[in-house]
Amino acid sequence: MKLEGKVAIVTGGARGIGAGIARCLAAEGARLALLDLDGDEAAKTAAALGAESIGFAADVAEEALAKEAIDRVTEHFGGIDILVNNAGGGRDMGTTPVQQGVGGLTGIEGHDQSRWDEQLATNLRTTWAATKAGVPHLKARGGGSIVNIASIAGLMPSTTITAYSAAKAGVISFTRSTAAEFAPFDIRANAICPGFLWTRAWERMATGMKMRVPQYSDMEPRDIFLRIVEQGVPLKREQTPEDIGHLATFLCTEEAKNITGQSISVDGGITLR
Repeated sequence: MKLEGKVAIVTGGARGIGAGIARCLAAEGARLALLDLDGDEAAKTAAALGAESIGFAADVAEEALAKEAIDRVTEHFGGIDILVNNAGGGRDMGTTPVQQGVGGLTGIEGHDQSRWDEQLATNLRTTWAATKAGVPHLKARGGGSIVNIASIAGLMPSTTITAYSAAKAGVISFTRSTAAEFAPFDIRANAICPGFLWTRAWERMATGMKMRVPQYSDMEPRDIFLRIVEQGVPLKREQTPEDIGHLATFLCTEEAKNITGQSISVDGGITLR
C-alpha cells in the first residue's frame, strides 16, 4: 500500500487507460477522484475500485471548469497529492476520405482549422488547464506528483494524424517545463508515452482501414489491430491500460522521488525502429 493516505485525480478516468491507471493507484491505497466527460461512467468506475473514490462529469479542456472540478475534489478529500492528466484521445483525428492515408486519416492538408483546434484542445489544453488548477493544491500539500499521458505519436513523425501527434509532442514539452518550474516546490512531473492499446480510437481507426484498405476488407477491426501489432511491435504484443497504470503508480511513489521531467515509452519497443 505504497500510496496509502494519498489522494489522486485521474482525468479521463471513466474507461480505457484512465480506468486502468485508477485501478493500479487504488491497489496501492490511494483515494481516487475520476473526472470525465461521461460522468455516469466515471461514477460507475469509481464505485468498482474497492477504495474510497468518487467520479463525476468534468470538462477539463476549459480552464474555469477544470478549476471548478479540482476545487470540488479538494473540498471532498481535503487536498490532493497526485494528478494524472489522461483526458484526451484520438476522437475525430481526421476521417475525410483521401486517396492516400491509412484508414482515411489525413495529414496537414486534410486538417481544417476546427479539426486542428479540436485536437489541441482535447489533448494539450486539457493537460495545461488541469495542471494550472491542480498545482496550488499540490503546493499546499508540500509537493506531489503529476503524470501526463502523452503518446508515442508525440515522438514520431506522422503523415496521417498530424494534429494529434503535435498535441502529444506538446504534452511532452509541457511536462518538462512543468517539472522545471515546480521542482522547488517538490512537485514532480513525468510523461508516459503509450504504444498500441485497443481503445475506442483504435477501433475507429481499424474500422476505417477495413473500409478503405483492400487488404483489410475481409477482417474484423480487432483482427486488423492485432495484425498491426504483430507487424509493428518488436515484442509482438499489445499494451494494456494496466501496463500504463503500473508505471504511473510507480512514478507517484517514494521510490520515484528523484524522477522528474522524463518521458517514458510503454510500447513494446515500437520506438526502437
